[in-house]
Amino acid sequence: MKRILLAVLVLALRAHAQDPQTAGPRAIYADAAHNTVLLEMNGKQYLVDVAAQSVRETGSQSPAAPSSAADLFGQNCASCHGADGKGIRDRGTPDLTSPSIQTSMSDRQIVETIRNGKGAMPGWSGKLSDSQISELAAYIRSFASSSSGASSAAQQTASGIYQPGDDVLVTLPTGRPVDQHGVYVNFSHRFAYDSAVSGPARGAELFGLDNFALSSFGFRYGVTDKLSVDVWRSPSFIDRPIQLMAAYNVLDEHHAAPFNLAVRASIEGQDNFRKNYTENLEAIFSRSLTSHAQFYVVPTMSFNDRELLMGSLKSNQIRDVPGINAFSTGFGIAVDVRPTVALLLEATPMLVNGEELGIHRPAFSFGIQKKIYRHAFTLALTNSPGTTVSQRAGTNATFLGEPSADTFSGLFIGFNITRQIH
Repeated sequence: MKRILLAVLVLALRAHAQDPQTAGPRAIYADAAHNTVLLEMNGKQYLVDVAAQSVRETGSQSPAAPSSAADLFGQNCASCHGADGKGIRDRGTPDLTSPSIQTSMSDRQIVETIRNGKGAMPGWSGKLSDSQISELAAYIRSFASSSSGASSAAQQTASGIYQPGDDVLVTLPTGRPVDQHGVYVNFSHRFAYDSAVSGPARGAELFGLDNFALSSFGFRYGVTDKLSVDVWRSPSFIDRPIQLMAAYNVLDEHHAAPFNLAVRASIEGQDNFRKNYTENLEAIFSRSLTSHAQFYVVPTMSFNDRELLMGSLKSNQIRDVPGINAFSTGFGIAVDVRPTVALLLEATPMLVNGEELGIHRPAFSFGIQKKIYRHAFTLALTNSPGTTVSQRAGTNATFLGEPSADTFSGLFIGFNITRQIH
């Protein structure tokens, strides 16, 4: 019977498309997603779910409006976002239960996205009423409580908790927690060989972008929602170090702590982890000033640190340099000027043995960051080409051998990209 009715439905839709006045079976869409069709035939009404290939008789009454927000979501959204809101991988839809997704959207953004659409998602204005859209938005917000240990983004905003967009500001770590089993990829580029703000023909050289870039990349994995591991590779021209790291989030403002605290331990080895090893211990303190700003303090101890010097493409030309114990403290702030746009500022003075490492002025950076779903892009001006823990306090004055390269006139362009791929 179901197959017969489905076949009749197809014929009815074709006939209706050719001539809406044609007598016989009449079919109309019963939901905004066009997944369910109301078929009137022989004085009876049938509700046909095309995707599920199911048919049920509804009697002579038109199908009732969904009785709850859950029904609204099931009829109009679940085919793309999944019945549980966790998204469908083949469709590329987001996990609406993820804390990072929930905290990246305001209530107004959710309503506007449903109403006007976004990307491949169509807008529902005119198909759903304003009250139904509001109900859907509240239902989507409720998904936050279904993820382990997560509170709703509305609660986080009300309590003034900030959500960082990246694992770092520019180079200084944010201590951002990870999702359990989450996989993150990070890239950085530093155009350290040419100042972006001083010298002739800045425009002709694209403010230094025409020159070589120092490119680094790494992967981070969330063993749990508190413990993560990380591997990072910096370029050959800084003696190609590989950095291995473990991090643990001890305190979290989302769990009623007065501030966030993460601790990290790492080891770096130059020449692809063959020599010149440096061990690092650091603590990352952060405190939300409001839901739109956060302040960071990062004390770091590096054992057997090395001067940040220009390296070589050949292994036998990477020098064996004596290690020096050093201590630095980084300071940073992030301020959201738009819901998905933040301004960043950081400085990392070397407090112990800076002179021995050739550091005479603090490394500093400022930039702008765009935060999108599971993704962030940061464009910055900085005076430090280093991206590993031990190298981030070093400056271009040492790297280029130019004493003024660590001042404002020596600032160069850098950018970071981060992406959660799982």
